[in-house]
Order: sequence, then structure tokens, then C-alpha cells
Amino acid sequence: MRKLIKISFAILLIACSYIFTSIYIMSDDVASSYKVGRGEELQVDTFMPITAVYNGLKMSQGVYTRQVGDSFEVDLKIFGVIPFSTVNVEIVDDMYVAVLGNPFGMKIYTDGVLVIESADITTQNGNANPAADAGIKVGDYIKSVNGTKVTCNEDLLQLVTDSGGKSMSFEVARNGQSFTCNVQPIIDNESGLYRIGIWVRDSSAGVGTLTFYSPSTDVVCGLGHGICDADTETLLSIEDGELVEADIVEVEKGSAGSPGALKGKLTYDSIADISLNCEMGVYGVMKQEVETPNLTEIALKQEVVDGKAQLLCTVDGDTPKLYSCEIKRIGDNDSSTQNLIVTITDKELINATGGIVQCMSGSPILQDGKLVGALTHVLVSDSLTGYGIYAENMLETAESVAEEQLKEAS
Repeated sequence: MRKLIKISFAILLIACSYIFTSIYIMSDDVASSYKVGRGEELQVDTFMPITAVYNGLKMSQGVYTRQVGDSFEVDLKIFGVIPFSTVNVEIVDDMYVAVLGNPFGMKIYTDGVLVIESADITTQNGNANPAADAGIKVGDYIKSVNGTKVTCNEDLLQLVTDSGGKSMSFEVARNGQSFTCNVQPIIDNESGLYRIGIWVRDSSAGVGTLTFYSPSTDVVCGLGHGICDADTETLLSIEDGELVEADIVEVEKGSAGSPGALKGKLTYDSIADISLNCEMGVYGVMKQEVETPNLTEIALKQEVVDGKAQLLCTVDGDTPKLYSCEIKRIGDNDSSTQNLIVTITDKELINATGGIVQCMSGSPILQDGKLVGALTHVLVSDSLTGYGIYAENMLETAESVAEEQLKEAS
């Protein structure tokens, strides 16, 4: 009898350990909020069965009698019994957008000048770096000097050159927070001019892929990840910029260890002024008239399944084409740009590009006739594979941009 009790206890201990380990692992797979259509049931895809419970009752179509726009909390329970998580559920209409896949160019001017490199200055008394000594780091933005706004490299160069070696008050931004510091220029032996020991950048340009246009918000978006500085790898703080039309004129094929790239020619046809640059992409209010006879529904994240899909991208000129791929969900977590793993299977695309290359970021991913996401990054070690972001996340951001525009206009 004692042996039986010990065996039962051991089995119970193992089962509990398995359940709690599973709960820990699944915590990364479940988001804090979900959207569902009116009359639909929330289904969360995890390796252990989860039941959604609302007001003590199992979720079913009859529970969803609320109106579009309503939101409420739902308890998630393993096997319908063990409490796992509480998530917010919002009732939404079907969400439709115009899927794009066209290349676009970016013309960007930063909010201040971005510090991209720090270097010592050789003086008669040895090497020194006044900017670094004052606390200025690579990735900082210099916004003003002695109260004078700095908008370009030339502004900063002129102010430092004309300083006469006097201490100068710098307004600096770092991670969204501003501070001031005093920097005293010194004479550079090589040039004979006053210098402070940093290199800066005031503008950038590049090519990417448009994901969709949302008629309900009048917002167009692309990339699926933020525009970052090539040297500092930090998100650019944009003062002014626009999205313009572009043509793909050359392909640099990718391979393992070498990501490759699409090379584009920018035009002067403006698509939108940049309203937001964030981790989920670049967004702007459309300036052109867009014909939207055939809109595509956006799949909610819980509707996306592992398996075959299609990637819409442009590798020549400005006309997008569908190519086959496979997708695998990483989970419903709130990670901005790594919701999906995308693997290219289309031989034509592989022959043309080697797989996923730079500037394909933003290419729409479709499955069963719905827009499920956008390509964001290529894995350097495997040019056939990359990451994708849920289209639902990008639409949420587009809606926030539209709301902000309305506030500014009122």
C-alpha cells in the first residue's frame, strides 16, 4: 500500500511539474489582448488545451452578444480548470485593407543631428575628446547649442568652429529623454580648427516595401520594423521625411552569411509624409488617391496557422508578384517584429534573390485569402528564412496614427 502511495505521489509530482513548466513556457506564446469578430469564439493555439472562460462560463458563440467596440476580460484555463492567464478581448468588425507589396523610397531628416561616431582629437597636449568627457555618446541626438537649434551637420560644424574655444551648452536627447551638458571645443592639430570629437548625421535614405493601405484610416505603412541608423543600429528620431515611389533596378543575391539586397531608384512622386517611425514599421497619411476595388481581410493573430502561405513582393520594376513560402507561428506574444518565422519555398524567387534579402522588409504575407503579416528580417545564417510581424499589430499602429492626426487637426 505504501509503495502504491509513493508511486501515486511521484506521478502526481511529475504531472504538477509538467503542468507548471508548461505554464511557464506558454506564457511567451499568449498575448495580453486579443480581437475577435462579433459572434466568434476566442481560440488560443497552444500545445496544451486552453479554454476561455467569461463570467464563469465557457466561451461560446452565445456569449458574444456584445457590440463592436466592446472590450472585456476573459480568463484562460488549462483543461478548462487550471487558471493560466487573464487577457483582454475586444469585439471588432472585419478588418479590410488594400494589400500593396510595391517598393518605396524613404527620404529622412532627423530631429537634431545623430552622433554616429566618437573619436579623439590630437592636440598639442595629447589626445582628448571634449564631447565624450561631457557625457555625449554614440546614438545621442544633438538638438541645440547655446539655444540655437541644430538641424544639419553644417549647423553644428559652424557653431563649433566659431566658438573661439568657449564652453558651449548642448541640448542632447537620449532614449526620448533630454538633458544639457557643457562642451568646450579644442584646437585640432591637423585642421587647425576647433573640434569636439564626434561625427554626426542629419539625414538618411533607403528602400523598402509597402505592406498595405487602410482606407478606414487613410494610413499607408511598410517595412514592419523601424527605420534605424546603419551605424548605431538605433531607431531614427525623424523630424521630417517622406515616402516616395521607387523602382527595383538590381538584385544583389543573398546567401548564408550574406543577406543580399534589392537596389532601387527613387522617384519624386510622393506617397506620404512620415507620421511615425516605430518598431512596427513606418507609417504616413496617404497623399495620393488610391483605388481600392478589391480589399483584403486582415487575419486576427489567433487565425494564423502553421503551413503554406504566399509572399507578395517586387524584385524587378514596381510590380509585385506572389511567391510561395511557409510560415510558422512563434506565438501570440506581444513581441513587435518576431511573431512568425517565414521560409521561402518558391524556386523562382530563390533563383532571383537567393531567398530573403534586404529591402524586402514589409512584403505582405497572405494565407487562405487573408493578410496575415509582413516580412521584417532575414536570418543572416540562412537566406531562405526570416521573421514576420502580424498584420493585426501593424493595423493597430495605423489606427493610432490616424487618431493622433485627428487630435492634431482638432
